[in-house]
Amino acid sequence: MLAIVSAILFFIAFLINAADISTNDTFTSTNVMLIGLTVLALHLAGVGSGWNVRGRRR
Repeated sequence: MLAIVSAILFFIAFLINAADISTNDTFTSTNVMLIGLTVLALHLAGVGSGWNVRGRRR
């Protein structure tokens, strides 16, 4: 799920950069790309993958 969110953020950053859309200082293509990289790093770290049950009964 987080990988899909990061892909969407990368696409938004690409559109902002390719269309040369003027945005405010907070919502630049670089900032959106960095948020996407953060979400991708969280995905690779295993955050958001669901609950892991360690104590299974046999």
